[in-house]
Amino acid sequence: MASSDILLRDLSDDGILRLTLNDMKRRNALSEAMLSALGTTFSEAGRDPAVRVIILAANGPAFCAGHDLKEMTAGRRGPDGGEAYFAKVMSMCSGVMQGILNCPKPVIAEVTGIATAAGCQLVATCDLAIAADTAQFSTPGVHIGLFCSTPMVALSRNVANKHAMEMLLTGDMTPAARAAEIGLIHRVTSEDTLQHATTEMARKIASKSSMTLTTGKRAFYAQREMPIAEAYDYASQVMVDNMLAHDAQEGIGAFIEKRAPQWQDA
Repeated sequence: MASSDILLRDLSDDGILRLTLNDMKRRNALSEAMLSALGTTFSEAGRDPAVRVIILAANGPAFCAGHDLKEMTAGRRGPDGGEAYFAKVMSMCSGVMQGILNCPKPVIAEVTGIATAAGCQLVATCDLAIAADTAQFSTPGVHIGLFCSTPMVALSRNVANKHAMEMLLTGDMTPAARAAEIGLIHRVTSEDTLQHATTEMARKIASKSSMTLTTGKRAFYAQREMPIAEAYDYASQVMVDNMLAHDAQEGIGAFIEKRAPQWQDA
């Protein structure tokens, strides 16, 4: 996976793929080019056995400012007033968000600066999110007559309804500490220690069996959309299949024998 100008890629020896949004002039907006780069990269990373965990970070004062409104406005020049273009961009964006959820590798957002609109959606979509104490989040579409309907999907699945509605209806900035309180992110740290905290979390996760992580991530997102009885039936079968896997047998044996497990990721 080669780096592009707007999305930098760095894979460490311990399997941590660091992706860095690098379109600072556009505040790392989710332009067509950025969406394309993200979609391709998450798809490739999901298939790459060398990748165990993904960190999504950003350069500049904004983590991600959402869709590129200048690009979107230019799309209005089409004969249909932009309808086909808007549908294309929304489909690309939804594809990226679902690609993160469907990626078998855990994804951690490392947030500095602001994450607004679809940028906030991007943070909410990641499996984990650690932010600097100076970071801020918002879904400000109401300020410009455009309700943040697609960011709402990820937001409403991570925070309680009334907290989500407050963000969506007011468009106000939410500071990092408050974002942690309502569950949009899971940890706040200083800017100086942010990268260290994220890397340490990634290393801890990367040390586990990738088979187990893939099984767990897939099951987590599948069961939460099910009625409770169906969820338990599904999760029970996942446990049965997991117990039959090599790494579960190895892990249990290592625990009993008081030794470090030797994962085969199978």
